[in-house]
Amino acid sequence: MLKVENLSKTFKMENGEEITALKDIDFDIKKGEILGIIGTSGSGKTTLLRILRGVESFEKGKMILDGTEIIPESSAYEFNRLKKATAIHLQRSFGLWSETAIQNIIRKLYGVQYGDEALTDFDYAYDEFEAEAMELLRLVGLDHKAFHFAPVLSGGEKQRLIMARQLAKKPKLLLLDEPATMSCPRTKQEILNAIKNINQELGVTVILVSHLPEIHEYITDRLILMEEGEIVAEGNPDQIIDKFLKDLEPTKSYPEFESEEPPIIKTMDLEKRFYLLKGGEVLEIEDLNLEVKKGERLSLIGPSGAGKTVILRMIAGLEFPDGGKVCFKSNSNWVDMHQPSIDRMEIRRKLSFMHQEFSLIHHATIKDQIASRLGIKGENVVWEAKKKAEELEISDKVLDVLYQLTDLPENEAKIRLEKIGLSPDILEVLFPTFPDSEVKKYAETIFDALELSLDILNRKSYELSGGQKVRAIMALALASEPEVLILDEPFGDLDPLTLRYVSNSLKKINSKFHTTFIMVSHHIDLIKEVSTRSVMIENGNLIMDGKPSKLCAEFIQRSDAQYLMDKN
Repeated sequence: MLKVENLSKTFKMENGEEITALKDIDFDIKKGEILGIIGTSGSGKTTLLRILRGVESFEKGKMILDGTEIIPESSAYEFNRLKKATAIHLQRSFGLWSETAIQNIIRKLYGVQYGDEALTDFDYAYDEFEAEAMELLRLVGLDHKAFHFAPVLSGGEKQRLIMARQLAKKPKLLLLDEPATMSCPRTKQEILNAIKNINQELGVTVILVSHLPEIHEYITDRLILMEEGEIVAEGNPDQIIDKFLKDLEPTKSYPEFESEEPPIIKTMDLEKRFYLLKGGEVLEIEDLNLEVKKGERLSLIGPSGAGKTVILRMIAGLEFPDGGKVCFKSNSNWVDMHQPSIDRMEIRRKLSFMHQEFSLIHHATIKDQIASRLGIKGENVVWEAKKKAEELEISDKVLDVLYQLTDLPENEAKIRLEKIGLSPDILEVLFPTFPDSEVKKYAETIFDALELSLDILNRKSYELSGGQKVRAIMALALASEPEVLILDEPFGDLDPLTLRYVSNSLKKINSKFHTTFIMVSHHIDLIKEVSTRSVMIENGNLIMDGKPSKLCAEFIQRSDAQYLMDKN
């Protein structure tokens, strides 16, 4: 059905350097097969899919898809034939119309038939395509959501709706790039079920890229292992996964957490409600009571949309509750995280929040980024900022509100500043970059704990390997040696080799600095390896509290995650 021969691809960098992305790729796939591709980040998986889709050029080799041969010199007509025969679904692609699920499918069917899906009159289109659209929705398990508004579907439902839209093109080959990596177990299972239905009922051939071994064990017929742009092994999924994991670092064990000390964080009768303009209440957090002790490694688990991220943000004082409060212990006093004060600034200085989109600045050196971080979280930041604020006639209350913005993702902070008529420059005035001469002194301890060479301080983010980037991201969050680190799925799309390194590093940091961790993750292995305690959240309610292994097993059962049941 598809044959790939000697396919090679090189990227040319701005400085003239050439990077080999793919080298002499050879493989074939039979009609109706599900072929998996596995490998660490940067191994060339996504580049290969983009070439197979016809949207990325290549310098050498050829592809033969159902009789159509594509070489680097092929005409636009031949590449268009390739695009018509294939469909691709990228991991974070949510391009949907702001209409019902069935209207999204009907638009795509209309566009395939008549060349323009941007129609405004649905009467004729419904008559012609409604039955076919409902069948496609059934295939991906969304027929019961046919008349639901697409923008309010869950993340997993949106991904399945996008798959149904791709199927409207009647592709011969469906290319899936990490279609379920960032999802909770229930959502992953729903997506995997949809892929199986598409393959078995329509006979669509599938190439599935994922770095999650359990996905390939569950669904793929055959597996390819890629390393540094080359295919290094091919065959039975179980055997190839063994090869992939051969260099997996052993799990490091540290003493069990035991403490008779009182808690340092409390949530008391916390409440938060979210509404949609036309859909009513969609999330209610009510009477949430939670205590965290110093040095604990606490994980929040639960399905997507359960309220875990909202709870983390309320704990950090980034989201205001509708009722109740969050308090942090400071010396002998309890500080309310939702009441502006200099005391709250001091608590926030000792706290680091890693958001899902936490990342490095592409063209900045690691040293500059750490200097900026220390300028926000350094030891004397609060009192230096207070002096500057007095000179600018900024009150303590406003100063604290501005300091709160430094824990938000950059885009969200800018939006909030615009709403109050301020430029982002005010943050640089109040919290200037730390002196370069002092950065190395602060970095040494953390770099040593992360086994990261100080040589990378003067390197830019894009000059680091994938593993170095992950360690540098962690160093950035930990540079000021925070007492509390809050992690909102920042490592959700890491391969298992890198993820094991992260889990061991977090345990080492916790052991060395007694850092308290509060973490949200959908990676069951990471939760079990890192956490000393877990709580389960469903529909905004805390329903279980206990040992991570017990709660993870219960979570898998509640999620009906068949792909994990044999493994766990």
